[in-house]
Amino acid sequence: MTKAIRIHKTGGPEVLSWEDVTVGAPGKGEVLIRQAACGLNYMDIYVRTGLSPVPQMPTGIGAEGAGVVEVVGEGVSHVKAGDRVAYGGGPLGAYSESRVMPAAGLVKLPDGIDEKQAASMMLKGMTARYLLRVTYVVKPGDTILFHAAAGGVGLIACQWAKHLGATVIGGVSSDEDAKLVKARGCDYTIIYSRENFVERVREITGGEGVPVVYDSVGKDTFPASLDCLRPRGLFVSFGNTSGHIGEMNPMILAQKGSLFMTRPTLGHHTGTRAELEEAANDLFDVVEKGHVKLEIHQTYALKNAAQAHRDMEGRKTTGQTVLIP
Repeated sequence: MTKAIRIHKTGGPEVLSWEDVTVGAPGKGEVLIRQAACGLNYMDIYVRTGLSPVPQMPTGIGAEGAGVVEVVGEGVSHVKAGDRVAYGGGPLGAYSESRVMPAAGLVKLPDGIDEKQAASMMLKGMTARYLLRVTYVVKPGDTILFHAAAGGVGLIACQWAKHLGATVIGGVSSDEDAKLVKARGCDYTIIYSRENFVERVREITGGEGVPVVYDSVGKDTFPASLDCLRPRGLFVSFGNTSGHIGEMNPMILAQKGSLFMTRPTLGHHTGTRAELEEAANDLFDVVEKGHVKLEIHQTYALKNAAQAHRDMEGRKTTGQTVLIP
């Protein structure tokens, strides 16, 4: 038997249950992994609360982790027993001491990246990568607005954008967060609690606005984020920590400058083996070269996942958080 966090119903952190589970042998195309660490992401809270419905209960939870391959199933050739591997995507079940999962979602770790680092960055780092390199290709001289800059994706993205030559405006919740993101690539910070972020963006850009706004906050920053964009700018909604933005009339995009809007997901950017490897290798490259520095700001025992969820929902966490089995 092994231990894992499971949920039998949706609800608050108290529904996270530390249980004995049976992990079978890997089947065709699968591997058995002994997990060294798993990442904490806001999407885990969406699953726990039912905001992101799952097909059936009970279910495992968590979609990011790293560890060592122990057993390889039939037909698996790109990893072998003893390999250090990581993943950032489904199926759910990362909150576990060990697990069987499809080998297609695994990438081997380079020597310069340990399992804790990998577990803290795969999902968040590959998300930052598609946001900056695919959804809107950030170029030298661009000025961008990144909401929730002190979060897991934000801290990676701000450093990466700075490396790409952008001027980075980071939205944060506190003076402590502002200090953190300034040290990680933000040229300007906006503290939501006491500053009007639209006015500040217009001031910073001389009234022009930015070509792109990256927003994982949702309801609390919409539709004001649209007023930060220059004509034909792009609004990128990739999360909703404050709630869904709700229904909107597309005419608002025309009225505010023939704007564009998109709601991308990581799954649609890593759907093939080639796409996954390209995304992971790009991430490994900027981390190993020091362009993106990863610091694990919070560590919890996996059995204490409920407290980790409470702290994340209470905005007591910044940057990267890992759960250790």
